[in-house]
Amino acid sequence: MAQLGRYADLDGATLLDVGGGPGYFRRAFEGAGATYVALDADAGELAGAGDVHPRTVMGSGMALPFADASVDVCYSSNVLEHVPSPWLMADEMLRVTRPGGLVFLSWTVWFGPWGGHETAPWHYLGGRYARRRYTRTHGHEPKNKYGESLYAATVAQGLRWARTQEAGEVVAVLPRYNPWWSWWLLRVPLVREVVTWNLVIVLERR
Repeated sequence: MAQLGRYADLDGATLLDVGGGPGYFRRAFEGAGATYVALDADAGELAGAGDVHPRTVMGSGMALPFADASVDVCYSSNVLEHVPSPWLMADEMLRVTRPGGLVFLSWTVWFGPWGGHETAPWHYLGGRYARRRYTRTHGHEPKNKYGESLYAATVAQGLRWARTQEAGEVVAVLPRYNPWWSWWLLRVPLVREVVTWNLVIVLERR
């Protein structure tokens, strides 16, 4: 919430958390004065914290069930790598955000140290291999199944999308969990893929 608050005034804002499950961030965002709406595609995730809150919606991030320009802030944390068409989801987030509103998008990048989630670091040898190895080792499939619920979303793909989309003005691009003195590595192709754990793209809707 504090990180997002650097870019947007949340007091009085309608905030949509795409992939927000049952609303893990609800208390923090509502504490800042926002009207918080959580969306998730998984009914089990929606009920993960007990009773389902009234401002909780089941739907796809790639086809958001909201009107154009209907929210002030559209937020998504560590979800993009779990959808098969991540940049369609990014476009949808821009679509539902009002002009002058903010989109905050972050994800775990594929070639980073935790790109394979619980199958890391074996994802460096391929997502399918890492999935098979995890299954052999633990006797069950990983929660994040490459090719089904985990996909390769890279730094290069995100930067290309930010550069070519026309609906938003890029406000910031930064490696979320890296120390500030290493941020310059984001300008170095290939290196940025392996040293970036999580990438953030912040846009203002035109």
